[in-house]
Amino acid sequence: MSDRALLGRSVLIAEDDYFWADELRCGARSAGANVLGPFATVGDALKLVESAAVVDGAILNIDLRGEHAYAVADRLIEQAVPVLIVTGYDEAALPVRYAGVRRLEKPVGIEAVIMAMRSLLTRS
Repeated sequence: MSDRALLGRSVLIAEDDYFWADELRCGARSAGANVLGPFATVGDALKLVESAAVVDGAILNIDLRGEHAYAVADRLIEQAVPVLIVTGYDEAALPVRYAGVRRLEKPVGIEAVIMAMRSLLTRS
């Protein structure tokens, strides 16, 4: 797996916990990514996804301020954008359509998230 997989890549972050969102932002930037966000609401993340912005990969929390981010995940998947779901929900709680989407369960360390994102972007 290339340490350069995130270099110059645009990564959307959708996370509503301020401190975890900041840690994700700092970790992705340290790995060379251009961070889009972090976005704390489904509406804000969806606006970015629906814009003309290039999104190379996404790190999504499924529960953003009590609203499921399924619309964001679905739209990114339709656009063939690699999605990493980082959530407190176990696999059984997510809709079956996300069975093939890489998922990390909180609590998780930033290193594991960055490694998983690198892996997804290396394959794309």
